[in-house]
Amino acid sequence: MREILREVGMIARALDSISNIEFKEIDLTKGQYLYLVRIYENPGIIQEKLAEMIKVDRTTAARAIQKLEMQGFIEKRDDEINKKIKRLYTTDKGAQAYPILKREGDHSNAVALAGLSEAEAETLHQLLQRVRKNVEVDWEYVKKGNKREY
Repeated sequence: MREILREVGMIARALDSISNIEFKEIDLTKGQYLYLVRIYENPGIIQEKLAEMIKVDRTTAARAIQKLEMQGFIEKRDDEINKKIKRLYTTDKGAQAYPILKREGDHSNAVALAGLSEAEAETLHQLLQRVRKNVEVDWEYVKKGNKREY
């Protein structure tokens, strides 16, 4: 069997490393850009849904969100109905960073897909979505404290 997940992992780590280096100039480090992009694209998202979207545990998300808030990229606002719920929004600083993050994402996507036809890129996208959905089943299972059998 081919080591497909190793390839996916290498791609993800390389792109993450590039982003962490390039985004230092706007004071974003260690994957914070992922959170900022998702908050910008989903204004009012709650922390739990954001963690689920990025596929990290709640503690990891909480630390990243807290740091983004302290740096002035995002803010928490009370939900209009349930005051216990805190909704996440980008600040003006976060909104100004978004076009830079989007441009980098678009560039990385173009570089990664160079040489692939439109049909090949679409097939790759569909296949990777299927793989992600397969993995999400185990992620949810383990996240709830269960152990997979190998």
